[in-house]
Amino acid sequence: MRDFWSVKIPRTGIAAVRGASVEPVTHLLIDHDTKHAANFDTVFEAQEVEVKRVGPRAPNMNAYAERWVQTLRQECLHHFLVLGAGHLGHLVKDFVAHYNAERPHQAKDNMPLPVADEPEPRILTFPTGRVECKERFGGLLKHYYRAAA
Repeated sequence: MRDFWSVKIPRTGIAAVRGASVEPVTHLLIDHDTKHAANFDTVFEAQEVEVKRVGPRAPNMNAYAERWVQTLRQECLHHFLVLGAGHLGHLVKDFVAHYNAERPHQAKDNMPLPVADEPEPRILTFPTGRVECKERFGGLLKHYYRAAA
């Protein structure tokens, strides 16, 4: 029975993530827990997802993933009563869109990711045009921008 679930859950998970994500799924970080059966890895490898195991007794190797989950919970999920898998998928998909396209990131000089990798120096022109607000989740997340002149 354990082998059945160690194959079914990854397949369903990959399908759900690929349906909710714009970016292709290429890597999976997991620990050395014994609950992952041998065929667990083969399911992901068959879907062209590389399984990478974090080092033993090294919780900081997974710090980026842990921080992202914490951000998702604090900025989004703690404000909602999730009513099912479909509702959770909608919330996560909308938050990921906000996180990747609109939210400023401290590691990128407080710039949103789409413009963070532009060549230095960033010379910002004085913006003109009306300030508009894009709201997500009924105003919980707001993104202000200048409308095209």
